[in-house]
Amino acid sequence: MTQTTGLRMRSWLFAPGDSEKKMGKAIASDADIALLDLEDSVVPDRKTEARAMVAAAINNAPDKTRVWVRVNPLSGGLTEADLDTVIAAGPGGVFLPKAEGGHDVETLDAMLTAREKTAGIAPGSTKVAALVTETAAAMFTTGTYDGAPRLVAMSWGAEDLSSELGAREQRGPDGEYSHVYEMARSLCLLGAVKAGVAPIETVQPEFRDLEALETRARRVRAQGFRGMLAIHPAQIAPINTAFTPSAEELAHARAVVQAFADNPDAGTVAMDGNMLDRPHLALAQRLLAEAGK
Repeated sequence: MTQTTGLRMRSWLFAPGDSEKKMGKAIASDADIALLDLEDSVVPDRKTEARAMVAAAINNAPDKTRVWVRVNPLSGGLTEADLDTVIAAGPGGVFLPKAEGGHDVETLDAMLTAREKTAGIAPGSTKVAALVTETAAAMFTTGTYDGAPRLVAMSWGAEDLSSELGAREQRGPDGEYSHVYEMARSLCLLGAVKAGVAPIETVQPEFRDLEALETRARRVRAQGFRGMLAIHPAQIAPINTAFTPSAEELAHARAVVQAFADNPDAGTVAMDGNMLDRPHLALAQRLLAEAGK
């Protein structure tokens, strides 16, 4: 399992790497991670300029550990040029799009190690998150990330997958994702848990509907996700709220832990009219550990 202690990952805010203003807003926001983008939000003719702008933004950030960079995919031949410019600035991590298995993270690890050594940065200090469902091939490899070096999180995406499939819609009339995208979400969740890293929910493009955003964030957190990607600063507050355990949740978790502590030889305990077993204890302990309580 990759060590993620101390790294908050509730909210990840994208900002285009060729916009100094938007990157500044992302870094100054309450997002746990400001995600400076060199991929989809930057047109090919501006990639070189954007790399330099991203490096400058990282250098000026008060806390580099929470400033990450989404590089271009390994298949596009631009990743190494991205890393040549930005790693020396010392970002907290790299977000790898269109990953197609744990071997892609291993390839990225080798690239990062070489550049960390050149820059005098401790090898392995730059963390990695991977987008793992953006191609059809990637859907079949979500369970191959066990032991992938540096990996702390996995997320999924619908837009690139729908483009590859030639799908004209991702959601039904009720606004919910159709089957193939729900499958992508589930495969990401299962793959991340199998690898011992944080599963992160994809973006909600309708950035003005904050009520729907918080409802969705709470729902996916209940399913096991640990955080969510964002595309607008206004989305950060509801995401952080949804992924922060409430006082009631923490109190209940403490009560569960105490109930088993009071009955150390019991496989089950009764509490509030319900029968709880050891999986309930494990869930309560994990909630408290993630909340630092």
